[in-house]
Amino acid sequence: MKNSDICETHSPQFAERRPKLDGMLLEASGLSELFKALADETRTKILYLLSDGDLCVCELAELLGMSLPAVSHHLRLLKIMRLVSNRRDGRQVFYTLQDEHVADLIRIAREHFAESIG
Repeated sequence: MKNSDICETHSPQFAERRPKLDGMLLEASGLSELFKALADETRTKILYLLSDGDLCVCELAELLGMSLPAVSHHLRLLKIMRLVSNRRDGRQVFYTLQDEHVADLIRIAREHFAESIG
């Protein structure tokens, strides 16, 4: 039985586009890691809260109703992914979004969600 979803010939432009498309597949690996980090609801909540400004670990823990070690674990992962950065002020450690790209991701996702609900 022949699969009708598989074409037998490629479009004329495919050969030209192939090197670029192969490169895009390599980039997708990095993107999937980013989306894995964002797929966790707690990490998404942290990023969303930080989109409003800097917060220290204890403030995030209180807002999220979580322990400091649990929040720190998520923040460590977000830092490794270069989504957040931190600064120390005495005994407190404040976190912020790494840059405008992260803020843009949150803003665009929020706009998309708002469109989908009405």
